[in-house]
Amino acid sequence: MRTMFVKQQEHSLPVLVVEDDDAIRELLEEELHDAGHTTHGVASAEEAIALLSHTATSLIITDVRLPGISGIQLLQQLRHEGSELGIIVITAFGTIDQAVEALKLGADDFLTKPLDLDAVRESVFRVLERQRLAVSHTDEVGHFHGIVGKSDAMQALFHDASRLAKSDAPILLLGESGTGKELLARAIHQESLRHDAPFVAVNCASIPAELMESEFFGHLKGAFTGANDARQGLFHSAQGGSLFLDEIGEMPINLQAKLLRALQEKAVRPVGSEREEPVDVRIIAATHRHLEKEIEQNNFRSDLFYRLETFSLRIPPLRDRGPDIEHLVFTLIDQHADAQHKPIEQIEPGALHCLLHYPYPGNVRELENAIMRAVTLSEDGTLRHQHLPERLREQLGQDAPQNTAALNGEVLSTPQMPTAAPAPWPSLEEVEKRYIRKVLEATGGNKRRTAEVLGIARRTLYRRLEDNEEP
Repeated sequence: MRTMFVKQQEHSLPVLVVEDDDAIRELLEEELHDAGHTTHGVASAEEAIALLSHTATSLIITDVRLPGISGIQLLQQLRHEGSELGIIVITAFGTIDQAVEALKLGADDFLTKPLDLDAVRESVFRVLERQRLAVSHTDEVGHFHGIVGKSDAMQALFHDASRLAKSDAPILLLGESGTGKELLARAIHQESLRHDAPFVAVNCASIPAELMESEFFGHLKGAFTGANDARQGLFHSAQGGSLFLDEIGEMPINLQAKLLRALQEKAVRPVGSEREEPVDVRIIAATHRHLEKEIEQNNFRSDLFYRLETFSLRIPPLRDRGPDIEHLVFTLIDQHADAQHKPIEQIEPGALHCLLHYPYPGNVRELENAIMRAVTLSEDGTLRHQHLPERLREQLGQDAPQNTAALNGEVLSTPQMPTAAPAPWPSLEEVEKRYIRKVLEATGGNKRRTAEVLGIARRTLYRRLEDNEEP
């Protein structure tokens, strides 16, 4: 059975098909129309160039062998002119060398004839999706470089992080332990112009105070006892990229002065050296401490704080992130079940209740650890209440429902069974099906809005609706 391709791009710009074989061009246009795209079709690269001069498109699909200018030459010209259009190259004469050449020149994908129409549709979807993410930075399920966050607070954080990423100024990340400060630091690095250079992370609390200067700035041979060889420090390791200083509040105050100088002078002095060496590093620092209080207690330098605090981002605790908890629960169950090759097909209502309503003082890290434990302990495809950590069960065990599953503030009752037998626990599939139906009803059948509420791509929604159709 052919893979279903959802009409996700129905309001996007047209796709330009460049193919001199009339039958193949018409077939491609027909398939793209069925997938919800509008199209323009031309028989040569020259016609494509003329059309592009006055017509906007979202994507180009071009054959390699064309009369006159080839598809490869068209690709090369567009990239030379700075075009960021998605480009898929198709040929009946595909070779590895040709594919490599096309990809090096900036093609987004390379397909061969005879065409697999499923592969064509999937390729178009992937390329347009990558383009959309490059513009919006956040995908439809509320991810920002792997960080889940549909709530207003997280969406605002993603927006600010994306803007600050374009600067080279230091950034200070604030938030409780377990909120994901390192994940956000990595996301900022990926959003920055330094994304191809190293991202180096170090926990300041894990380095002995007497070794910290050497670790950061490097040392010369013989600089101190045990320095048998010269060594470059973390600043040099992160050259051209980003250096993430986690728990900067734990850094000794004497080293804080040297860090401030490195930020101001863009240079470091290795231990034992008499000269400074230039470095090009963007600092991203993080702490769970209240640095203003540390300044009052003379544990943190005010000048370093003000240098870092100019661009600061605060990550909200999980308990303040509303709908994110539900999305995180199901995302993490899937991730850890896949990682352990252990499919979780059912979840006991009491377990689901605890996972959705526990306050998580340890934030996302605590939630993930709880789910990893539960998945590990499950034996029959069912995630049960007793698989959760004791602190979750003790705090919410008395209130856990016995035959309902709470989802998004609604209660979904399990099927009624004879009183002689307890109602079965709902499977994840059944919970999902009922949840999708409820949201679809609440949106008046609007599939676009339903996908947004569910936090899934419309392509995924259409596939699940197709799977859930009654025979």
